[in-house]
Amino acid sequence: MTAVPSISYSITVRLEVPAGGASVSQLTTAVEQAGGAVTALDVTASGPERLRIDVTCAARDTEHAELLVEAMRGVPGVAVGKVSDRTFLMHLGGKIAMNSKHPIRNRDDLSMIYTPGVARVCLAIAKNPEDARRLTIKRNSIAVVTDGSAVLGLGNLGAAAALPVMEGKAALFKRFGDIDAWPLCLDTQDVDEIIKVVHAIAPGFAGINLEDISAPRCFEVERRLREQLDIPVFHDDQHGTAIVVLAALYNALRVVDKQIADVRIVMSGAGAAGTAVIKLLLAAGARNVIVADIAGVVHRGRTDLTGELEWLAQNTNQLDFTGSLKEAVVGADVFIGLSAPGVLAMSDVAAMADRSIVFALANPEPEVDPAEATRYAAVVATGRSDFPNQINNVLAFPGVFRGLLDAHSVEITSTMLLAAARALAGVVHNDELNAAYIVPSVFHAEVHHAVAAAVRRAAGGPAELPSDTEVAV
Repeated sequence: MTAVPSISYSITVRLEVPAGGASVSQLTTAVEQAGGAVTALDVTASGPERLRIDVTCAARDTEHAELLVEAMRGVPGVAVGKVSDRTFLMHLGGKIAMNSKHPIRNRDDLSMIYTPGVARVCLAIAKNPEDARRLTIKRNSIAVVTDGSAVLGLGNLGAAAALPVMEGKAALFKRFGDIDAWPLCLDTQDVDEIIKVVHAIAPGFAGINLEDISAPRCFEVERRLREQLDIPVFHDDQHGTAIVVLAALYNALRVVDKQIADVRIVMSGAGAAGTAVIKLLLAAGARNVIVADIAGVVHRGRTDLTGELEWLAQNTNQLDFTGSLKEAVVGADVFIGLSAPGVLAMSDVAAMADRSIVFALANPEPEVDPAEATRYAAVVATGRSDFPNQINNVLAFPGVFRGLLDAHSVEITSTMLLAAARALAGVVHNDELNAAYIVPSVFHAEVHHAVAAAVRRAAGGPAELPSDTEVAV
């Protein structure tokens, strides 16, 4: 699959060029001929003989960005100045900050916000611990917790390298759910230590969002924390992915006029995300599901099954199919990939059932070329932003937590996950639904409100929020 210029590899190059000549058009041509895309061109200073121009362009990757700079340097009369990577600029100093809700203007403000007035609030909470949710940030705060062992698709980068992702997650929580999220990157990958730390900090939060913790220990961390804590624990790599995949599948099945109970689904990937997707599909009524991992199709006769793999063997592949992934997709209605690039060829997609559905979600390189897959599949989705139907967890987690916090929920259940998926699918109305639009944009005005309301109701919260707890979503 040919890479295309991406805004995530966007650079701004400060140049000096001769005034009154053809240098500007030559710069644009040079960038385009080198495979880049000019997205902005600003004159920042002008004189009788020279212009200072900031050229912003998108590249395919870091090496390609350097080639674009060299292409601009090769234009006659052009002098290259500072080159800025726009993504790194956005991360300078971090992406989030804490702000006070009340100004501290004088001694009266100080005495109420801090001592001596704050002591009265402390004593009230000591007398009635439930008041912590009403009188502190707890009511609207979650911890975004990682051990850095599975950062994006990059692997085990450690706690410090995971921080930019956790900051970004916190920013998304605020933007789309009006939730105060705090990134906590733990310098340990020991299960017992992770659980001990999260248990210790839990009193200050109304929910825990586990993030980028590798399988299989992520399963144990989540399970034990759910047993120990009186606040919901949500592993977004599992449950957020499962919600959005199910919502997209609901709508894809509407496009091809099939029912979830009738279709044959083949999954590539039995890690944290794949296992969670399978469990939610089964809860939604799927009956014919086969999953494959790196060792092949999961079936009861395999001798290497432990933990979640053993559960998958007992609850999927009811006909005990023992062939390969490629053999399994022959005649399948749905393929869902949460695994690795290039595991399927075009011939495999062509061998699927009529009006098939392909979700190739490995990122950045999917299991099969999505552009080619559309030749044979009726509906194609990916995890990428440069193709239609992006399966993106940000469609789910802000609304899910908004609903949990508003309901004062102490847990998260499959019923809530199913409600979130149905609500997300329902945002795409009948007159909007088509093969290239099965999930809404994350910026769609209804998305997070609809998901939050559905989760709040499923959690037993109020149908409508009282005025003193209204939040924008």
